[in-house]
Amino acid sequence: MALPIMYKGAVYPWHCDHMGHMNVMWYVGKFDEANWNLFNYLGITAEYLKRHQRVMAGVQQNITYKQELVAGDVIEVRSRILEVREKVLRVEHELHHVNRDTAAAIMDLTAVHIDAVPRKSCPFPGAIRDRAAGLIDRTAVRIEPQTP
Repeated sequence: MALPIMYKGAVYPWHCDHMGHMNVMWYVGKFDEANWNLFNYLGITAEYLKRHQRVMAGVQQNITYKQELVAGDVIEVRSRILEVREKVLRVEHELHHVNRDTAAAIMDLTAVHIDAVPRKSCPFPGAIRDRAAGLIDRTAVRIEPQTP
């Protein structure tokens, strides 16, 4: 099953560092853009957050860099829900090199739904939890990074 694309773009020269490849800060930025597109798809929109005084907080983020990206590379971020719990969403984003058809980096993100007033975690509304649960790809096999 193809993963849904939550971001499309390109690597520009200003994304590259003195070694000639995309700097890690831009990987994080691309993943963040994909993340907000995914949240929006789930119903966690800016309007929802403001109206209900909610925020989403990333509490853990792990990135595996698989191959470098350089200026001119066309990229997309493919996303999947790994886990949804009452107050927690775990997401995997794959930054994909379009022309090579390979993964350049993979991010595993754990985010918590928070009531902005007391600054405490709170349950997702049922509709958001159900929509996220519907996106869990139960047949996907996650490949763990190999240790050197």
